[in-house]
Amino acid sequence: MMLVRERMHRLSKKVHLTEYEKKKYVMSTDKDYEILLKTKRLEKLKLTKEDRFLVKLIRTQLEHDWRKPLMHTLNKILRKYNRKKGET
Repeated sequence: MMLVRERMHRLSKKVHLTEYEKKKYVMSTDKDYEILLKTKRLEKLKLTKEDRFLVKLIRTQLEHDWRKPLMHTLNKILRKYNRKKGET
């Protein structure tokens, strides 16, 4: 357990994590920090709606319960296309 804390402390120096991010995301590897850093950079840019959606979805993969946002998004897309099917 001590090694994990030391590793997280070292990694967290590379990327500043807010208290919210510390609670919400599992940051156990260098790749996790790299993903978060890149999503933060992208969020500062003027992105298309589709790219903003992808960045947000990618960020959810860092969450403890990453399946929940995926299910929410899948359900939203299914509702959208079921509605369209009923309109034709």
